[in-house]
Amino acid sequence: MVNKRDIHRLLADLGRVRYFDIVDGWVRKQGEGYVMEVFQDATAATLVANRSLYLNLNSFDYARLRDPSPSEVAGMEGERPSVVIDLVQESRILRLVPLSDPLSDPAQLWADTQALQAAAADALGAGWSREEEDSSCDPLD
Repeated sequence: MVNKRDIHRLLADLGRVRYFDIVDGWVRKQGEGYVMEVFQDATAATLVANRSLYLNLNSFDYARLRDPSPSEVAGMEGERPSVVIDLVQESRILRLVPLSDPLSDPAQLWADTQALQAAAADALGAGWSREEEDSSCDPLD
């Protein structure tokens, strides 16, 4: 998958993941974290720190979807993930194994609802601010 918009849609609601940072075929780091933000910015980096993932789509050439291997799901309790997402850039792969299901995880649904409500309030507030500014400027003066 090379379309950045499609990759963004794929990653935006991942929630909790197991990640593997692979360089030249060797796992440099691995752990569990939460996808905090997915964005596209030419001046920023992808960050994986403090169990938080900030994924810059510009950091990767493409995404590859595949079935998980036994080693990637070893020790996982509950339902086995149905897909593994490899974000690829030359000799580096950031492998993401979803650990939460946004449709069955009530905490994830609650967080998504709260984020959507906050975004809507910000958008509406910004629109009202512009209307107030526009009404305060009378072009006939």
